[in-house]
Amino acid sequence: MRRMLFIMVKEPRPGRVKTRLGRDIGMVSAAWWFRHQTQRLIRRLSADPRWDTVICVSPDVEGARSRVWPAHLAIWLQGRGDLGDRMGRIFREAPGGPAIIIGADIPGITRQDIWVGFQALGENGAVIGPAPDGGYWLIGMKRGSAPVPRGLFNDVRWSTEDARDDTIASLRNVSVATLRELRDVDRAEDLKRV
Repeated sequence: MRRMLFIMVKEPRPGRVKTRLGRDIGMVSAAWWFRHQTQRLIRRLSADPRWDTVICVSPDVEGARSRVWPAHLAIWLQGRGDLGDRMGRIFREAPGGPAIIIGADIPGITRQDIWVGFQALGENGAVIGPAPDGGYWLIGMKRGSAPVPRGLFNDVRWSTEDARDDTIASLRNVSVATLRELRDVDRAEDLKRV
């Protein structure tokens, strides 16, 4: 059973990605930052032979046709629904073994962070990487030994300070390891901090 790293990305078009950041620095600049941040992150993490990397794109048609993503990596479509619907689909469709999902707007993620996440799944049913705003930058689960919990991501209040706690509550009776805290980039002040 291979370890699988899923990186969720959006086609980097102005006005479609990082819109809160775009309100601070301009939509073209925000899309430019996201495109280059995503490319650096994918290049850095996909080079590690300890796991297989899959790019999960949105919107489905434009994301799959994009020439931004490396041709040697598998592309999955995120599909419809809110973030929980899309992440739940990834976990349900992933092959057996440990699976980790991350976003692409966290500059501080290292290969070691991903490896520590996979190591945590050796002793726990799930792993989460907290963000200071109450969300998270990584979520992982074991696949194959037990089905994805029913109701996973139900009633999660996305983009709020309660998203991480709601997600952990939706895991129901699954042991959850916690990784180090990392910051994502949503606004201009976040860029200064990272």
